[in-house]
Amino acid sequence: MIKKATLKTYFLTGLLVLVPLAITLWLLGLVIGTLDQTLTLLPEAWRPERVLGFYLPGIGAVLSVGFILIVGIFTQNFIGQALVQWWEGLLRHIPVVGPLYTSVKQVSDTLLSSNGNAFRKTLLIEYPRKGVYTIAFLTGTPGGDIVNHIKGDYASVYVPTTPNPTSGFFLIVPRADVVELDMTVDAALKYIVSMGVVAPLVPHHRAIEPTV
Repeated sequence: MIKKATLKTYFLTGLLVLVPLAITLWLLGLVIGTLDQTLTLLPEAWRPERVLGFYLPGIGAVLSVGFILIVGIFTQNFIGQALVQWWEGLLRHIPVVGPLYTSVKQVSDTLLSSNGNAFRKTLLIEYPRKGVYTIAFLTGTPGGDIVNHIKGDYASVYVPTTPNPTSGFFLIVPRADVVELDMTVDAALKYIVSMGVVAPLVPHHRAIEPTV
């Protein structure tokens, strides 16, 4: 007869296998379902379910990725870049829409640009008080009128929350109080989402580089 402790072990082992798989499939379904909603932007006669005669899950995601690639290819040439500049200039002159578009573009250019340093360095800082540490990501250096009110070398950092790293806090901290970690952003995000359970195997600390 199987002992109660053995059954408990089997059950927990099954959970360890199935829970990550279930969460992964749920997240994939959420992403695919969201991208499939883009099909509603197409005219009724052009929608895949009308053309194929049945609903095909994921086709919206495929079409979205394909559309993004086509736009990227098109805007690499002179004509495409000229059209983008004309379009952006038109949007900037529209009240409310212009400032909003400009702000979103600045953020996206900073985060997605291959030449930028935003969210490419994992940091260790003391927060929310001395003696308590947390992981943060370097986002840049302070700018604007802020530099007229702080003395010394400071860094702009983003402190994500657990287990949802998409929300967090923006802090301006002295660069001397910031330690750059030998840890990839992916590894740091796993560490944060798991609430410290999935720790990097080989942590290594070194001083943050003087340039951003």
